[in-house]
Amino acid sequence: MKSRIVPVFRKEMIHILRDPRSLAIIFLMPLIMILLYGYAITFDIKDLKLGVIDYERTADSRKLVESFTNADYFTIQEEPDKVEQVHELMAMRKVIAVVVIPQGFSESLRTKAETDVQVIVDGSNANTATIAINYIKNLVTSFSTEKGQHKIEPLISLEPRIWYNPDLKSAHFIVPGLVAVLMTMICAILTSVTIVREKETGTMEQILVSPIKSHEIIIGKVAPYIIIGLIISLLVILLGQVVFNVPMRGNLFLLLVFTMIFIYASLSLGVFISTTAQTQQVALMLSIVGTLLPSLLLSGFMFPIYALPIFLRVLSMFIPAKYYLVIIRGIMLKGIDHTYLYLPAIYLVVFGTLLLSISIKRFKTKLED
Repeated sequence: MKSRIVPVFRKEMIHILRDPRSLAIIFLMPLIMILLYGYAITFDIKDLKLGVIDYERTADSRKLVESFTNADYFTIQEEPDKVEQVHELMAMRKVIAVVVIPQGFSESLRTKAETDVQVIVDGSNANTATIAINYIKNLVTSFSTEKGQHKIEPLISLEPRIWYNPDLKSAHFIVPGLVAVLMTMICAILTSVTIVREKETGTMEQILVSPIKSHEIIIGKVAPYIIIGLIISLLVILLGQVVFNVPMRGNLFLLLVFTMIFIYASLSLGVFISTTAQTQQVALMLSIVGTLLPSLLLSGFMFPIYALPIFLRVLSMFIPAKYYLVIIRGIMLKGIDHTYLYLPAIYLVVFGTLLLSISIKRFKTKLED
């Protein structure tokens, strides 16, 4: 068997190395994509456009306005004279929120236990609106604490301590997820056209006249891409550490071992597509549609799995990126070892082996009439 697989392996490697433009795209595309997506996709919202209506115009109200100015979260763009102007400002997207400081604000701070400050928020983007409200609440609470003369000690003192990502940087959450999403797509694309290409170029006949079996052809064709995928994964992980300062708290060698298992599962998906499609264009389209969107939406990369409807949660069980996300985030961010990660790895092995077995069975070792 070995003597039959090696020539197929060698043939596939020669084909890859003789196409330098495709090879350059294979290596550059994931690096460029992780840079673009790493900077573009972020949950850290800064420089929110804020409007302020200050009916009071006293030292206290100006100090409250300064607290918004000094924060990195807001940029005061407009200071309208009355509330009636807010609708026009939000319609023109000049502000995301408006803080209204009422008359009698300073007097209320000194004489009342509670002072009202109105906040009008554009809720067309629910996520941004929620974050803006939380930022404003925190700033107003800090200001209120500084100005309060009658401080009441709370019965319970909450002291949050954040592990694994103490600065709550989005890049530490996003970049490992991007590795899973991009490698699923890249690996599927790499192998989805392998068998179809042989059919379209007419070289399949030359392979089939030799005494070689279907599983030997497929294994020989998949093996080179495991090596290439592992190299690409290592480059992407290192790029994430250098550019986005994503920590590596666990064992890099252990991560590479699990990454190889994940690549095997993703390549098996590409081979399955390759044995199903009739042309390279169809195979390429199926590999992109079948990997990119499901990996983005159903893997836990963008949205938590438990928040999805039940039928989508069931569908997410067949997404390899979902299990690799647990592995890469666990090793890079939490520094955990294999004792906590063997179940996702077992699933990836079973998933890849099942798809590869189906692909071998579907592959025909003789041409149809």
